[in-house]
Amino acid sequence: QVQLVESGGGLVQPGESLRLSCVASGTIFSISVMCWYRQASGKQRELVARITSGAVTDYADFVKGRFTISRDNAKNTEFLKMRSLNPEDTAVYYCSVIIEAGTARRVHKSWGKGTQVTVSS
Repeated sequence: QVQLVESGGGLVQPGESLRLSCVASGTIFSISVMCWYRQASGKQRELVARITSGAVTDYADFVKGRFTISRDNAKNTEFLKMRSLNPEDTAVYYCSVIIEAGTARRVHKSWGKGTQVTVSS
């Protein structure tokens, strides 16, 4: 059983920053891709950023230059540093990983429960 727990969300004003964290726990053998998604109220979930085990990163156009994804492989943790936040960034942010885990070493995609980010003056 793998558990992903996000933290770091909250209420900020436009232009401010937040740093999200996501820790994976359980019987983990490897984590290849780590991602952040977000889902605004009434909208579909969308990919924000992803990072491979080799630290290759990829960003959605709407966050390029403002958000930075990183990971700590030793701690099975990923981060999302968000700068210059605006009201359109308001959403629930989810971490998701491609993980090899469990006694059967099954490779699968796992999701956290999300953390709310609200940008408002």
